Amino acid sequence: MKTRATQILGIEHPVVQGGMQWVATAELAAAVSNAGGLGIISALTTGSPENLAREIRRCRELTDRPFGVNLTILPSISPPPYDEYRDVIVNEIVSVVETAGNNPGPFVDVFKAQGITTIHKCTSVRHALKAESLGVDIVSIDGFECAGHPGEDDVPGLVLIPAAAARLRIPVLASGGIADGRGLVAALALGAEGISMGTRFMCTQESPIHPRIKDAIVAATELDTELIFRPLRNTSRVASNSVSREAVGILANGGVFEDVRSLVAGSRGRRVYTEGDPESGVWTVGMVQGLIYDVPGCSELVARIVQEAEDLIRSRLSAGIAARA
Repeated sequence: MKTRATQILGIEHPVVQGGMQWVATAELAAAVSNAGGLGIISALTTGSPENLAREIRRCRELTDRPFGVNLTILPSISPPPYDEYRDVIVNEIVSVVETAGNNPGPFVDVFKAQGITTIHKCTSVRHALKAESLGVDIVSIDGFECAGHPGEDDVPGLVLIPAAAARLRIPVLASGGIADGRGLVAALALGAEGISMGTRFMCTQESPIHPRIKDAIVAATELDTELIFRPLRNTSRVASNSVSREAVGILANGGVFEDVRSLVAGSRGRRVYTEGDPESGVWTVGMVQGLIYDVPGCSELVARIVQEAEDLIRSRLSAGIAARA
């Protein structure tokens, strides 16, 4: 199942792991890469440029295959030292970078000069076209089903992915709502050249989150998410729990960010993953949790997805075409 994305990224299967905050560690990234996909480390999760350098080296000890680093660039009163993170990525000779958030232009120029492949995550066609004009190599398109920030256009992947693929010259990765071989086949049919999964990789043996949170995802349905920060035009899809529902209610009734700051603090969300109490804070998960039924190893998961996709293409789709003929 070779595509332009597998060729550009140097991977065996068109399966990419999302650079999830608090989740995308060296162990998870290496496991995905060893399975033939592309694993990605979250730079900001490491806490400092120095820690990122150590995490990259640790990942390199765990895999000899390509892996990437996610650098999410967001507006902040006290922004992280993005330039220092960028320099670590360059100095450690990482082969792939996934950027997200604000305009990645200045970073892309540096990465391209060093021969580093750049993926940029987008939630709209207009942003994808802008990313292409800046020189990124691949665009990852997040449909409205996705975990985290789906943008403000509310366009689901079934429309957004083919709309982007029709207008872009560079390859597209489909993201949001994908957990199995059916999703991979659908993504390819819509014009994408691979998939990027976050929530599905949260529920793997190598994922660093607490087993009780993995069990909560397996038990949840596609209805068990909330969209917080909608009135603030900074929508984020998170797990539905007492904390996220309280935050949604406060903002819906005219509240401002300061009224929910203590509820949505990142430190509380991180404790969810480390301590295993799904009610401790706000934590990110996608609607695709309704399609997750187990917690396999990454090797088993990637192999299963690819096999399901190949079987689906060969048997059900081919049989259906033959029957109609």
